[in-house]
Amino acid sequence: MKNIPILLLIIALLSACKNSEKNDYVTLSGKVENNTDSIIRIFNREGLVKEFSINKDGSFKDTLKVKEAAIYNFATESNKNVPIFLKNGYDISIKGEASDFFETFVFSGEGAENSNFIIAQIKQSRSLGDPKDILALESADFQKKLNQIKKSYDSILNSYQHLDSTLFVNVKSQNEQLIGYFESAYAKNQIMGEGKPSPKFENYVDYKGGKKSLDSFKGKYVYIDVWATWCGPCVAQFPYLKELKTIYKNKNIVFVGISTDEDSRSGGSWEAAEKKWRDFVKEKNLGDVQLWSGRDFSFQQAYEINAIPRFILIGPDGKIINADAPRPSDPNLRTLLDSFDL
Repeated sequence: MKNIPILLLIIALLSACKNSEKNDYVTLSGKVENNTDSIIRIFNREGLVKEFSINKDGSFKDTLKVKEAAIYNFATESNKNVPIFLKNGYDISIKGEASDFFETFVFSGEGAENSNFIIAQIKQSRSLGDPKDILALESADFQKKLNQIKKSYDSILNSYQHLDSTLFVNVKSQNEQLIGYFESAYAKNQIMGEGKPSPKFENYVDYKGGKKSLDSFKGKYVYIDVWATWCGPCVAQFPYLKELKTIYKNKNIVFVGISTDEDSRSGGSWEAAEKKWRDFVKEKNLGDVQLWSGRDFSFQQAYEINAIPRFILIGPDGKIINADAPRPSDPNLRTLLDSFDL
């Protein structure tokens, strides 16, 4: 009889251990008010993970196994959706309105804090507004705004105490990258932002003869196409570019093609590179102003051009309108050009 208390203690401990074991699946349950959908789907980056039924009253309950702890998408067949962080062992309850998953959904239960955090993080990102407005601020105001952004994100991150460690590290890194983006973009914008004097090219070989510089087109809008004969995406834009040249033929705008063909793709010969460019311009009947930059990389470097095609729009005063203008195939370019008094 003396051993009975010890035996009961052992049973209690074993029971407690058994109850504390994590399941190797996720349990999802909850209710969506005013719901009219009948299916819930869980997606990840690779596609559909699982789908299950939602009752007529909006309630649901099911389980699923996930390959990895990560952000998934909780959605219905009518494409109402909200992000959710899932990890095997979690038991998450969800409540909200069918009218707006993102604004009304609240997560509770084991592991729910991660999903609530993600929602808060996204809402903060949406509240930033247009990044262009932030980048247009004066230096002191920009720095003040940047400090506010950093403080807001840090506050959200630190207010959730039980986040999954991987999620915490990833989001912290993303927040740092966001601040780094704004700092880098702002510095770049001081050189290549709208209204800044454009970097210049000088004495580029003109297909029609002689040489041209950016100043040769002063008083006109200048739409520059930086391309090369070997660049497939560049060539794909030519039909659209020809159409634009026809539309704006008698307007105060000049379309300037700048070829960046160089010796390394022409057997080490600059002469061969120039010939290849000339033959290509003739073959494609590109027309308008066609220039070759030759050995001068200064214009490309000033605009930090590391991929082509690249399109640049400069005003009659020689100031930048858009350092990364829409492509000829983009309808937004026509909208932009038509907004000027050409």
